[in-house]
Amino acid sequence: MSLAVRYTAARTLDTAAAEVRPPGPGEVELAPAYVGVCGTDLHVFHGDLDARVQAPAVLGHEMSGRVVRVGPGVEGWRPGDAVTVMPLRWDGTCPACLRGHQHVCQHLDFIGIDSPGAMQQRWTVPAATLVRLPDSLPLDRAALVEPTAVAVHDVGRAGVRAGENVVVVGGGPVGVLIALVARAAGARVRVAEPSAHRRLIAEESGLDTWNPAVEDVPALVQEWTRGAGADVAFEVSGAPGGVDTAVDVLGVRGRLCLVAIHPRPREVDLHRFFWRELTLVGARLYDRSDFEGAVAQIAAGTVPAERLISKVLPLAQAPAAFEALEGGDVMKVLLDCTDDDTRGAAA
Repeated sequence: MSLAVRYTAARTLDTAAAEVRPPGPGEVELAPAYVGVCGTDLHVFHGDLDARVQAPAVLGHEMSGRVVRVGPGVEGWRPGDAVTVMPLRWDGTCPACLRGHQHVCQHLDFIGIDSPGAMQQRWTVPAATLVRLPDSLPLDRAALVEPTAVAVHDVGRAGVRAGENVVVVGGGPVGVLIALVARAAGARVRVAEPSAHRRLIAEESGLDTWNPAVEDVPALVQEWTRGAGADVAFEVSGAPGGVDTAVDVLGVRGRLCLVAIHPRPREVDLHRFFWRELTLVGARLYDRSDFEGAVAQIAAGTVPAERLISKVLPLAQAPAAFEALEGGDVMKVLLDCTDDDTRGAAA
């Protein structure tokens, strides 16, 4: 038996003993070490995805851990290997898959939302989802590979090139990671974020920031770029004002990369798209090359993942982790699946 954290209803989590399912053909049993709590997990916790999530559901898709057992037919993996999981299963038969876009499969199983995730002490997954971690990479930092892979994918989708001016609107974990990956690609980067705490984390990571609550970001961009405007803007805030800012900062033929999930329609200045020949690019999830790139950047220190880890709590204190994330003044909260402390377990 192992301990698992389960979403049971809106704003309700419990901890329960779960049967350890031995790995079948093509599967691997893992011992998760650290699991990150992200904004999507928070949406599930609030009940926003009840039409999709089948309670009781084990959440968690940002993780690091080690192989415990391998199932029949699995080659290349052995107990003790350090791994993370690319939490996607696709059908391989839909039009998206047949065109080579498996990560946006029309029947995608996002593991940790559509099927059981990593917030448990033992987790059986398809071996094909494993991504190898270098032994030198601490497992707490490796838990940020998944959101860093998002950033690598987004920067690639936007086509960021060396020397370009990039504005990231929204300085949460993914926004900061996008800024760091864009900077590593040789871009000049600024982050617009109203939270003083998040700006501080970004600045401690070597990034320059603006406060859109009190500063005119489009005017600052004009000054910064000598009237040219930004080449690329990333909308990561999820707010209507963030959309306006991301559009307004772009120069002629600028590219807007939409990263944040906007659950309802937003007004967009389409005249500006016409007038400046702007391009809108959607960015969703990642592929294996993005994951491997993320591992490399964290291992090399290009992405200082340790600066984004605000708090680490035992697995059984998952409700406190979700509450901390709701509070707003944190970046990334990790659950330690190796800690057997059951204090704070809640239903």
